[in-house]
Amino acid sequence: MLKMTDVKKVFRTDLVETHALRDFNLHVGEGDFVAVTGPSGSGKTTFLNIAGLLETFNGGTYELDGQDVSNLNDKKRSQLRNEKIGFIFQSFNLIPDLNLFDNVDVPLRYRGFNSAERKKRIENSLEMVGLAQRMKHLPSQLSGGQQQRVAIARALAGEPRFLLADEPTGNLDTQMANSVLDLLKSINAAGTTIIMVTHDENLAKQARRNIYVRDGKVSEINDVDVDIAMPTQLAAV
Repeated sequence: MLKMTDVKKVFRTDLVETHALRDFNLHVGEGDFVAVTGPSGSGKTTFLNIAGLLETFNGGTYELDGQDVSNLNDKKRSQLRNEKIGFIFQSFNLIPDLNLFDNVDVPLRYRGFNSAERKKRIENSLEMVGLAQRMKHLPSQLSGGQQQRVAIARALAGEPRFLLADEPTGNLDTQMANSVLDLLKSINAAGTTIIMVTHDENLAKQARRNIYVRDGKVSEINDVDVDIAMPTQLAAV
């Protein structure tokens, strides 16, 4: 699904050269749920940006769903990103003056789907996260956990091959964080590959694999003995 081999990323200014990733090696299989942890400045966000085709890299190879993306131009990278990757951010990134339906609709319009197809995808994804009855609400009328669910619905509407989540519970209290994680686990159980960057070790332990990043490298990989099953009911928080 995702294979990085000796990937390097260097940020340069006139005075400083910073090696964000150094010979970064990682293989994520289809249907996996990987939690990436490590200290601040270790390269986690850089890895996630490269994995999501938001940044280029300086060396090594990166294969996404069997395709070498190392030398793709911007147009092809954007097309591949829109077709295969869904993003979930810590800050939700919802548009405040659009209701839930229209927030989920925004990326689908860029994909060029017709109105009937968009409507079906929006309703299905909001139903999946338990917010179908609130699709005409504004983000300000929801709790933080509900807003993150909308962000997840927006990512799912495009039917991505895998989700990249950057601190998806970072702005939530413990109850809301656990509810969102249960939702991610149910999405993974349905077959979607998930890579989640988090500082919360307790949340990380609920993923199938834990990747520890230090000094721009994968320093440790642990398989976690957990049973990721479809939750019987999602808490409406």
